[in-house]
Amino acid sequence: MNKLLVFALITFSTLTVFGQNFEGKITYSSTYKNKTPQMTDQQWLSMMGDTQEYYIKDGNYKSVTNGTLMQWQLYVGSENKIYSKMSNSETVFWNDGLTNTESIISVELNKNVIEILGYKCDELILTCESGIQKYYFNSTLKVDVSLFENHKFGNWYDFLKESNALPLKMIIDNAQVTMENIATEVKEMKLNEKDFQLPENIKIAKSPY
Repeated sequence: MNKLLVFALITFSTLTVFGQNFEGKITYSSTYKNKTPQMTDQQWLSMMGDTQEYYIKDGNYKSVTNGTLMQWQLYVGSENKIYSKMSNSETVFWNDGLTNTESIISVELNKNVIEILGYKCDELILTCESGIQKYYFNSTLKVDVSLFENHKFGNWYDFLKESNALPLKMIIDNAQVTMENIATEVKEMKLNEKDFQLPENIKIAKSPY
């Protein structure tokens, strides 16, 4: 796989007020701004998709895209593993949730920066060795952070321990590309635990990345 795509696997690591943790689906619209001669904006968009559906229940989540390369990503909390399925392989590759090659240099929190789907969002900026990660969130989309304390992969726990909520917008900016996801719909719904299980008889291997 082109190493320019590795970051996408790592990062690819509006409703009523909730009194409990959010369970349901968030749909995001995605855009990409390429920074290298090897790729174009359209190639990123085609491979990674312009739509992402993110499902979460307790300590598990699944992300499904309409990309020609990236198909879905599944986090199984009991295993602390992130499984990634791409169209160019029958094998599902997994990463250890404790693994994180990204170092955070500084953390900045700004209050009431933007409104998304009627929700006033705070901004969390993680300045990392590879670039800048910005997250915009509203506290009503609550997450039990303790369920993800071992999810170091992609700085996910570092974000959650500051926000205690799911993001409504994300901007991942590094030397290769700028990726932006913004929520277009948030839907509270009851999900089945089977939705967060791997397909039967599928090939599984540890990711080389």
